[in-house]
Amino acid sequence: MTERIVLAYSGGLDTSVAIGWIQEATGAEVVAMAVDVGQGGEDLETIRQRALDCGAVEAYVADARDEFAEEYCMRGLKANTLYMDAYPNVSALSRPLIAKHLVAAARQYGAGTVAHGCTGKGNDQVRFEVAITSLAPDLTCIAPVRDLALTREAAIEYAQRNDLPIVTTKNNPFSIDQNVWGRAVETGFLEDIWNGPTKDVYDYTDDPEFPPPADEVTIAFARGIPVAIDGAPVTPLQAIEQLNQRAGAQGIGRIDIVEDRLVGIKSREVYEAPGAMALIAAHRELENITLEREQARFKKLVDQRWTELVYDGQWYSELKDSLDAFIDDSQEHVSGEIRMTLHGGRATVTGRRSDDSLYDFNLATYDEGQSFDQSAARGFIDIYGLSSKQATARNQRRG
Repeated sequence: MTERIVLAYSGGLDTSVAIGWIQEATGAEVVAMAVDVGQGGEDLETIRQRALDCGAVEAYVADARDEFAEEYCMRGLKANTLYMDAYPNVSALSRPLIAKHLVAAARQYGAGTVAHGCTGKGNDQVRFEVAITSLAPDLTCIAPVRDLALTREAAIEYAQRNDLPIVTTKNNPFSIDQNVWGRAVETGFLEDIWNGPTKDVYDYTDDPEFPPPADEVTIAFARGIPVAIDGAPVTPLQAIEQLNQRAGAQGIGRIDIVEDRLVGIKSREVYEAPGAMALIAAHRELENITLEREQARFKKLVDQRWTELVYDGQWYSELKDSLDAFIDDSQEHVSGEIRMTLHGGRATVTGRRSDDSLYDFNLATYDEGQSFDQSAARGFIDIYGLSSKQATARNQRRG
């Protein structure tokens, strides 16, 4: 029986050309696997047929949109995932899911090797291969674009020489990865970090300088997960999709950063994540009224470490599993509603309410009827400042 290799297939130039490259280099048959994580664009049946036309012996297509939203994006939301305080792990969240389906396809088609189209400079090569070997240590991973140092020019020439059914142009300036959680854009003129993004960089968001009238939205959460928008029940996928449209129309979620990659280089990245950023803003505010102070302080440390692990391709690590347990426990009382105004690039919280709120009006108010005993404050301050007072007295004695 001829050996088979399962290729993570996007339908683009590199992975389309990789089908022939792999077959020529190894003599193996290629099974192409595409996973729908809400990236939009071409119909997946079109992508599946293109893989077959490029020489794949089988083409496997998985609709993983709900799975991605429920099991990956929602974990990111509960962790308020913002790498370098800015990036909501758009690509990083999708890679362990795609790796999971790669392993499943390898088992289904009897393959001992899986392949991906990543380069040697990016994070995704690590995310894919660490996830695959964590799930299936017996599988071998190859990356033809990286391992053979194949350039875009070489890929275009190969596609034209072999009449592959893909559009090839040397003028496309960007490398783009997208899913329902957001969109990542890099390369081209963006590699000069002095250059500002042009209008053609963006697709998920409209120009925030010319917004439509303000849009008020109320998001209901149950245990950290959005369950309704403006009173209408939603699934996690529907919540992200609806806020992608509404927040995107207001230009919310545009991110332009120089990012510290896992491989040790700095890279200029432009992201669009309107739904993700609106949901994270709402979720964080709901945590502000439902988490106890020390729990909230510690959770920020956990969120940061969780985010770094996921960014670094450690989704299936023991530490992430342990952090998941803490985060899930912290969400026990993160239920309620957040009202936001979406306008001109901003998602501004204007109201919050929860049956689990720790906010007590009678304690907080300065009006008559307050229940806070202000006379207790003096003794608290004396004790709270005692250690500093003693240290200062010692320093004064010693000159």
